[in-house]
Amino acid sequence: MSPHILVTNDDGVLSPGLLALVQEMRKLGKVSILAPDRNWSGGGHVKTLDRALRVREVRLADGSQAFASDGAPSDCVALAALGYFKEPINLVVSGINVGANLGHDVTYSGTVTAAMEAVIAGVPGVAVSLEVPENHVSEIDFGPAARVTGRVVEQVIANGLPPEILLNVNVPFLSDEQMRGFRLTRQGLRVYHNRLDERVDPRGRPYYWIGGDAPTGVSERGSDIGALAEGYVSVTPLHLDLTAYRVLTDLNTWGLEDGPLESAPPPATPTVTKP
Repeated sequence: MSPHILVTNDDGVLSPGLLALVQEMRKLGKVSILAPDRNWSGGGHVKTLDRALRVREVRLADGSQAFASDGAPSDCVALAALGYFKEPINLVVSGINVGANLGHDVTYSGTVTAAMEAVIAGVPGVAVSLEVPENHVSEIDFGPAARVTGRVVEQVIANGLPPEILLNVNVPFLSDEQMRGFRLTRQGLRVYHNRLDERVDPRGRPYYWIGGDAPTGVSERGSDIGALAEGYVSVTPLHLDLTAYRVLTDLNTWGLEDGPLESAPPPATPTVTKP
């Protein structure tokens, strides 16, 4: 039985990257589309609890039926997993994002955190991003990245993923012929060049932009950044358990577990002297 695949993204439901992904995923199973109605890049892992979520039907460029939500990418996955579609979702594929999501980017990325939300719901998740050169202005060909994703998802369908594991796939900006293959990688070290730009509005009130140059990274062999630099597709397994297990031994030397917390002494009762 073919799987029911949810396709979502963080660039917005009408992104051509999403359409390319949808067309490729249809080769592997039934596809439903639920994505944000606007760009949520850098939105991170969001759960909207303070207002109602709205969903409306839209049509993609090829006439495909899709659904757009005013929530974040992770909201879209939650809606689908909780029953917006009557048929249960078996797999979530998020992308194709315009721009790589490497190293610490995964905590900011709506593309990746949509796949994280899938894992929380007990559904395998795959996030895919295409490395696009800075200041690239011509039309982007998402075909190679879509075909790469098809190969990865085909293996996920055949072999499954362990619980609480998602795959973060990053594709170099190369043709099918130029790509050198796949590399299983770890998260690399992303280097950010942020700066704070303080300005004053016409009413004399300060406001701020967080800007700076595009992030770079340390191109180490075995890392996602290193794989892309060498022309390989990077496939990084991620898990949601953020515990730093190696540090637990060091923290044990602090003695925090040696005994109960000491109670604070009661406040002193003031002495009243009778006249």
